[in-house]
This record gives sequence, structure tokens and C-alpha cells, in this order.
Amino acid sequence: MAEAVLRLQPARAKKARPFGMFGVFVAGLALAGCQTMVPKGKPAPKPVTEQPDGPVGPGLPEDQLRHRVALLVPMTGSNAGVGEAIANAANLAVLDTGGKQIRMTTYDTALGAAAAAQKAIADGNKVILGPLLAEDVRVVAPIARKANVPIISFSNDASVAGDGTWLLGYNPAQSIERVVGFARTKGAASFAGLAPNGVYGQRASNAMIRAVEAAGGRMVGMQNYDRSQKSMQAAVTRLAQTSSYDALLIADSGGVAVQLAPMVRKGGGADARLLGTELWNTEGAIANSPVLRGAWFASVSDGLYSQLANKYRARYGKAPYRLSSLGYDAVLLVTRVARDWKVGTAFPARVLGDEGGFAGIDGAFRFGKDGIAQRALEVQQVDPGKFTVVSPAPKTFGN
Repeated sequence: MAEAVLRLQPARAKKARPFGMFGVFVAGLALAGCQTMVPKGKPAPKPVTEQPDGPVGPGLPEDQLRHRVALLVPMTGSNAGVGEAIANAANLAVLDTGGKQIRMTTYDTALGAAAAAQKAIADGNKVILGPLLAEDVRVVAPIARKANVPIISFSNDASVAGDGTWLLGYNPAQSIERVVGFARTKGAASFAGLAPNGVYGQRASNAMIRAVEAAGGRMVGMQNYDRSQKSMQAAVTRLAQTSSYDALLIADSGGVAVQLAPMVRKGGGADARLLGTELWNTEGAIANSPVLRGAWFASVSDGLYSQLANKYRARYGKAPYRLSSLGYDAVLLVTRVARDWKVGTAFPARVLGDEGGFAGIDGAFRFGKDGIAQRALEVQQVDPGKFTVVSPAPKTFGN
């Protein structure tokens, strides 16, 4: 999907196979010692440009022992905060893995995604991590494809995946499918949805309809709104006029859900179970809101991420954005591939299709034939002051 304009908060058909390729590798890292969802707004302060000693440095000097890897993220402009967090986390991963196999260089897409890609390729980089925004992926993809340089992007817009572009971003359709399926196992039979106007809302609505059908439930209504109080109230009212429902998906940020929930409780959904999307995992503050008490949403696990966030704060003096883990996991992935990748040769993109999957800070994932990361998601419940896991992430990928 195209990146939704939502404010992120700093952190808080194959035979089933166990996750394999670098699960042990992740577990051995020294972490213990330590909305598409891109925010818009005022430009962030000048980003941290510190690079770890050894593995990352200015420019790209001759190096016969390490693979050249480009990181394309916004380091200036309105999205600099997220780009900086991803870059910092990626640098932490280089340090944690020893930096003996890859040399990573960061290129600022805010200064022009095409120019950043062209510079990265001219510098000899064999794989691109990023970009963050779908619009930048569309610009970079043909440039990278022509040079036979694969892209492992942080976007979650399915429309830009494939043909040499792989997406690590959190896919809302998968989150919706997981939480709807869980609700169905808990007795919910009739489902309804509220989604914002725009690309995110449209795709979330379609995903819910498919998910309800796949789970054997009944879709009784779906209404859209433009995020104004009047429009949201009207959507809730229209929904109440259609049919009663056991569960209601609010396909929006936690902040919007806090506004919608009281309307739902007074407007026909007094006893309905509220459901959310992966966006809620970026907003721990919603656990302090009684109106969402007992709601469910599906997301990647926060277990290892909490350790990464602590280590990030210790090094950079502030909390990271939740998306920072994508940078860390991208470096883990490339470092693992580098074990069997000869320096100076093309990146062996075929290994990204490993059906057993990979494991990272955000848990297990594998890339589908469409190039989109399929993730093992857990279901969390909004409890007083915290999120509680009510359905752990599966330990294998199903058929």
C-alpha cells in the first residue's frame, strides 16, 4: 500500500517447515547487554551521521574482503527521523555481527531517490537496502534492475514488489488476516469494518473481506470516513443501520481508534470485540485508554525488539522508531547470505526464496513468490497499561 500519513511514536503453499536460516544467528547476538506508516511533519534535526569504526566509513575504499551494501533512506527532510532510526539500527547490526563481511554506506533519498540509487550502483554496491517510501521504490527499481542489483525495501506497498524488489515492510493484509482468523476461533461469526478513505483504507477493506470469507465468517458491513469527527460518527451510524456484528475492525491508527471506539459503543457495537491492525503496535499509549480495553490486533513480536530498543537508547541517547528493526533485520539477512556469497559477484537473490524462512528481531519471515515478506504474527490484547500476547506467533509456516 502507499504509505499512510500516520504519526508513528518512538518505540515502545508449501510443506510447513521450521524457521531456519538465521534463527540461531539472531539468538546469539549480544542484544541482552544493552501506517504504511511514515510520519509527516516538520523536518527533523540534523541526523546522526556517526558510523561504527571498521565496518562502515565514509566513501567506499577498495575492499576485497567485504561486500558493498547500500542503505537508501531519508536522512534529511520530514521523514528524517524514521530514516535515521533505520540507519542507526542497521549500523548496530553491523557492529553486532562483527562487520567482517559487509561494508554498508548510507545514501539520502530525500535528496533524490534516483540520484541516490545511481550513486550507490556507481560506487559498486551489489544490493540495496531500502528505500522506505513506495514512491521512491518506484523510482529506484528500474535503475537497480538494469544494473542487476536487487532491492530489499522497507516499504509495505505490495504494488511495488517483485521483479527484483523484495519487501520487508509490515503488510497490513497479513495482520488483518491473522486477527480475523483468531477472532473467528473465539466465536466471532459476523464482522464489520471501519476504514479511512484513501489507499490504506481501500486495501484494508479488501483484505478484511477476503479474511472473513477465508475464516468462514460473515461480513455484514464496511464503512469509510475522512477522519473528521462528523465523518467518523456518520460512518458508525450507517454501520449500525445495516446489521449487528460480533467483531469490528478499525483499520486505522490507535489514535483514531481511541476516537472511534466510544462512538461504536454508543452506536450499535456495545458488545462487539474491537480489532485493530499492525499500526497499533507502534502506539503503546493506547494501552492507557479504557475505551480499547480488550481489543485485539496482530503484529510482529516485541520480544527481541525491546532489547534492541534498549541498546539503541544506550548508544544514541533516544528511543528509536518501531520501524528501525527493519534496518537491523535487513543487515542480518544480507550478512547471513554473505557467508556463501563471493565478494565482487552479484548478490544471490535466489536464496531469498528459501521456504524455511529467516528469523530476525521481528520474528520469523519468508519471502513469497511475489517478493513480499510473509511474517509469523502474534495476536496481542490491549490490557491496562500494556499489551498481552493472547495467541503466540506460529512456530512453522503452514501450507
